[in-house]
Amino acid sequence: MSWIVNFYRSAIGKKAVMAVTGVFLFGWVFAHMLGNLKLYLGPEHFNAYAAWLRTMGAPAMPHSAGLWVTRIAMLLFVYLHIDAATKLTLMNRAARPLGYRDRDYVIANYASRTMRWGGVIILLFVLYHLAHLTWGVKALNPQFVENDPYHNVVTGFRIWWAAAIYIVANLALAVHIFHGAYSLFASLGVSNPKLVRFRRNFAVGFAAIILLGNISFPIMVQAHVIEDHGSHPYHAAAVVR
Repeated sequence: MSWIVNFYRSAIGKKAVMAVTGVFLFGWVFAHMLGNLKLYLGPEHFNAYAAWLRTMGAPAMPHSAGLWVTRIAMLLFVYLHIDAATKLTLMNRAARPLGYRDRDYVIANYASRTMRWGGVIILLFVLYHLAHLTWGVKALNPQFVENDPYHNVVTGFRIWWAAAIYIVANLALAVHIFHGAYSLFASLGVSNPKLVRFRRNFAVGFAAIILLGNISFPIMVQAHVIEDHGSHPYHAAAVVR
């Protein structure tokens, strides 16, 4: 195992870890947004999707086991991503001559300079998101109803400042995704000049899809396009086809 430890301690190893964990997190963010699009299909479809998340893997796996496996994997990858990013930043700072710091700051693009702050904002937003729509903290979502995610999303986004928080947080997420997706190929050692234009287009396109998809939910609720006309809570023991 020593070679794995030594590899992770190197700058190349940390970049590789950031790239691999980034791919996983990109996939999770995309899947999360894609599933939430069922909000446009109404409460029956959205609540059925929420129930499926707790029954996926059944009957081979116990109730909610698949969801918890996904959550634990996500937490592990988030930790590795943050740890690698933090240590890589410290390594770069220690190796950078003092006289070049101002010049490096000027030539760095906006997404790169704000990457660390964006990560902090996203982490705080995830905690808020869980409290708002998963844990049902009444101070944040007074009309929260257990096992009725459609109702909780709609009533939660009815609060203007809650909708604003989601929009601002997803702007920060889009910037973070753009920089991460753009840097992904270089972190994996892909340096073919022909891919430079492709990786930029991919980064812009992927970040735009996530941004537009996620901010559409609070915007459409605020615009009364998405309404709650009386949804029906799902039962935790139900098996959804």
